[in-house]
Amino acid sequence: MPLSDELKTKLAALPAKPGVYLMRDRNGKVIYVGKAKSLRNRVRNYFQTATKQRSDPKIRGLINSICDLETIVVHNEAEAILTEGKLIKEYKPFYNTLFKDDKRFILLRIHLQDPFPSFRIARIRKPDGATYLGPYVSSTAARVAKEFVETHYGLRRCRPLTPGPEHHLHCMADLLSFCSAPCILKISQEEYKLRAEEAVAFLKGERRDVLKDLEKQMTDAAEAMEFEKAAALRDTLLNLRKIIKQRASGTHDQERLSEEAQSGMAQLKSELGLPTLPRVIETFDISNTGGTEAVASMVCSVDGRPQRNRYKRFKIKTVTGPDDPGMMAEAAHRRYSRLLKEGKVMPDLVVFDGGITQLRAGRRALDALGLHDLPAVGLAKRFEEVVWDITNQEAPLRLPLNSPGLKILRAIRDEAHRFALTYHRSLRDRRIRESLLDDIPGIGEKRKMVLLQHFGSVQRLKRVSVEEIAEAPGIGKKFAETIYHTLHR
Repeated sequence: MPLSDELKTKLAALPAKPGVYLMRDRNGKVIYVGKAKSLRNRVRNYFQTATKQRSDPKIRGLINSICDLETIVVHNEAEAILTEGKLIKEYKPFYNTLFKDDKRFILLRIHLQDPFPSFRIARIRKPDGATYLGPYVSSTAARVAKEFVETHYGLRRCRPLTPGPEHHLHCMADLLSFCSAPCILKISQEEYKLRAEEAVAFLKGERRDVLKDLEKQMTDAAEAMEFEKAAALRDTLLNLRKIIKQRASGTHDQERLSEEAQSGMAQLKSELGLPTLPRVIETFDISNTGGTEAVASMVCSVDGRPQRNRYKRFKIKTVTGPDDPGMMAEAAHRRYSRLLKEGKVMPDLVVFDGGITQLRAGRRALDALGLHDLPAVGLAKRFEEVVWDITNQEAPLRLPLNSPGLKILRAIRDEAHRFALTYHRSLRDRRIRESLLDDIPGIGEKRKMVLLQHFGSVQRLKRVSVEEIAEAPGIGKKFAETIYHTLHR
């Protein structure tokens, strides 16, 4: 399949940075998620002639199915691994084999309100008041971290919530000199909790001096010619440094993204004269082919981050023909009339994909519902202009391309476009598929469903023989010949 101009442009603009890439098929469905130290080198390699010639059938099938590409730049390789795993679990791409069994990355859990807190391995972060640390890139990293803090801070490994002397009778941890033995009051409950809090602070990257102590122990062991001990300390030190670096990097990235979002929202509030910070933004887009299979999407971001559980899609009902503004008005009316009926809170800002025409249509829908004070703007793609005055007396707002406010608007606009296009393509392809089956003489809804359930798709049905078609329930040899000849004429 030849590459589209849009895909060629995306390939040319790939950065030489670590990240994650998502491959989409012609229906907009994610079919593969991968990670890379350099997005430019890794992704472009798929489209080299040599790759297509030498790769196994699975890779060639993937390459031939790619119609669109999306990339996410991250800070380092560890973050790329975590992001890749998360996206694979979310999308379950056809061509991915790793992580498809829904396994989760390991976390360390500790409930500091317990009488004698202890660390446990967990895979699900629950809203139970406990402190969760991680996720860790590997189970080895998590277990190294857990074992080190338990030994270094004298934390217990036993299971009872409140251990007592009866539990100490069967425990070897005290004898092996790492546990502080709170069960027999070798340490007070208050002092034990302080140790647990220090262990949490260390795993968050806030106690770097502990690593210096460990490094000194390693040096002392080497000088004493205790080489096995020195080697073990060295391995522990290297693992802990990676863990602390990963945690600090992840925290830094989250803080940076949060700061950018706050800056962007503040810029939008100032430039557009909004009454409040636009924490909740809802954006609309339209997708259709000459007015057919017309759909609208509404996507939502909170504090600059997409909130997929709030996404909505609409199949246009009242507008016929290629009338994007009318479709935009219908979607906005349906969305906010329902919010009013259910007594739910309105967003801080509404964005319509398009220029003054789309904004005017959306504004009319809002005003008809009495939402005169609900701020709304249009984002015209040609010059990335923010249109906000429907009277056209004020010039559109042109924010710098790298400004945080425009980044927020562009990101959510692009997401609305993707969401609408995916829905439109699914409806269009279903219509095409059904129309092919409708051409078969004597077929009804029941037999259509039998064929689709048996073969999975019309494309697969076209590839099989008359004998194989006849094996489908209730079809038979004669009708199978009719199906075969109709689909191949």
